[in-house]
Amino acid sequence: MKRLLAVTAIALGSIVPGQAFAADTIVGIDALHEWNLIVLGDLTSSSEVEGRTFVGGDLKGNSSNYQTRTPPPSSRATPGLTVVGNVTGGTKNLNGGGATVGGNVTSGFNLNGGPQTVNAGGAVANTNVNQNIVNSGLASTPGFLDSLRAQRDALVQSLTELSTSLSSLASNAVANITGSRATFDAQPDANGLTVYSLTANDLSTFGEIDFSRNGADTVIVNVSGSSIGLHDNFLGNSDNLGANVIWNFAEASDLQLSTAWRGSILAPNANGTIGNYIQGSAVFGNLTQNGELHLGTYTGNYTPPTSPPPVAAVPEPSSWAMMLLGFGALGSVIRRRRAAPRRRFAIA
Repeated sequence: MKRLLAVTAIALGSIVPGQAFAADTIVGIDALHEWNLIVLGDLTSSSEVEGRTFVGGDLKGNSSNYQTRTPPPSSRATPGLTVVGNVTGGTKNLNGGGATVGGNVTSGFNLNGGPQTVNAGGAVANTNVNQNIVNSGLASTPGFLDSLRAQRDALVQSLTELSTSLSSLASNAVANITGSRATFDAQPDANGLTVYSLTANDLSTFGEIDFSRNGADTVIVNVSGSSIGLHDNFLGNSDNLGANVIWNFAEASDLQLSTAWRGSILAPNANGTIGNYIQGSAVFGNLTQNGELHLGTYTGNYTPPTSPPPVAAVPEPSSWAMMLLGFGALGSVIRRRRAAPRRRFAIA
């Protein structure tokens, strides 16, 4: 009987949805603290990233540079460059922090500065070892590829959910658009949060941005629309916005930046193109990078609302079969017990 109850419990347990990630997986808004650039798919680059970089697909393109400056400390020893797929194209210059690559490195690395460690699932070509440590062929090492893929999947899921969550926040401030200038005069609430809402069409009506944070811990600028161009110039008092301002493009599938942009960018579903620098953290689906990513990564203390527990999904046919098997076996035992003849004992 206990064994059948256990089988039934397993059948029921098999239909509970949800995915748990390892304790050391970085998710959600914490990822904006950790990485200067996050590309969930492929990155094609001919430029540089001052802080740490995460690429969920392949790193391609001409010669490019990574961790050219010293980022804020990482509590988890995150390398300067993480690529889940392959590294191809022109030589990649690592100026600190080392690299972890799931596939092959055919482009080669220039390892500059102090000793660095490179760990790769496949082969590593054209790389100066010298005082550095280069470990290749790690794909068969238990957990190596699984941990990289789990981190990528966690970022895809959590950053998409974060962008959706931020887009649902109610606005508590309005940008003043006068002629070709937009003035953002933040009015933080009791929690230090200011929220603006714009459309892609709003962005096309002005060419200059005057941004005053006014001590707000976090400013969210939600921009709706699927195809968006960022071609505006920031005025001089709008420096250092990346640490506290997040431009959120939850609906964007195409995001083009031609001018220098100030503030962190959250566009997890977008194919992006950078023509100038971004100052702050940046998240894209795929990215063609022809401009630099500058430090000034997000440091705000905003905590997104906790998501409600997931609703149980409709069981798959195999799950139904396991459940029915468990309940059927349990019912058979009960019926046999009911049908069993009673024993009579003689009284001495």
